[in-house]
Amino acid sequence: MIVLLLSILSSSAIYIAFKLFGKYKITTLNALIVNYFTAFILGLSLQDQLSISELLETPQKDWFYGSMALGVMFILVFSLMVITTQKGGMSVVSVASKMSVAIPVLFVIVYYDEPLGPLKIIGILMALVSVYLVSVRRRDGLSIDMKFFIFPLLVFLGSGLIESSIKFLENTYVPDSEISLFSANTFLFACLTGSMVFGFRTLSGKAKFSWKDILGGVLLGIPNYFSIYFFILALRIDGLDSSSIFIINNVSIVLLSTLLGIICFKEKISPKNWIGIGIAILSILLITYVN
Repeated sequence: MIVLLLSILSSSAIYIAFKLFGKYKITTLNALIVNYFTAFILGLSLQDQLSISELLETPQKDWFYGSMALGVMFILVFSLMVITTQKGGMSVVSVASKMSVAIPVLFVIVYYDEPLGPLKIIGILMALVSVYLVSVRRRDGLSIDMKFFIFPLLVFLGSGLIESSIKFLENTYVPDSEISLFSANTFLFACLTGSMVFGFRTLSGKAKFSWKDILGGVLLGIPNYFSIYFFILALRIDGLDSSSIFIINNVSIVLLSTLLGIICFKEKISPKNWIGIGIAILSILLITYVN
């Protein structure tokens, strides 16, 4: 359970970093590129006894192409989140990305034939309701022009596909001894994809780096790497189904991020959000209990 807690803390630290990006006017895409490169270097440094020859053999790993696709998806989903924010606001993208936990939960239940009793169903439904209630910060709920609905839908599907793919790859192809290398490779291709986007923006005169972007990226890269590393380890916890891990991890991140926002950034939340926090706590206790 320690690795699950570390996964939650690492992911919540990412939330703090993004909040600071806005405060200090850090260009998010630039910081993300540096962040992914930082995570790549960190992953390599933590891989035990990695030689140059072993590194060159990475493309022969069974998980290599899946890891490459994951890295590309990181940037694509981020770009979709930016567009969704522009078209519908933060609440829309927040709900779309966080509700996507339903996809990996359904995936592991169906593909891996995980047991699903009445209490677990209730816990999962409570968790989804809590995520919605905590994520919606607008008093009037969510609002987006239907002609732009495709963007939050793609964020929902893309975010869910990323987490489902992580589960499939780690369970099928990634041995314990290669978790760091797998994570590093994923971040490398995210960095390369982001660099290509930055290159196109540079040609159009819309992009430039600052020292704040580099510093912010380095500080983001450390928790970002460990959020993936510890999440993969958490998926291997004995005695907890993967569907339960997905729910507990995601709901706890939403819960802790909200509390950090209140404490660190004086964010104000509505009674609806407080109800969501209460339901979130109950759902975590219920899902943990039924396991």
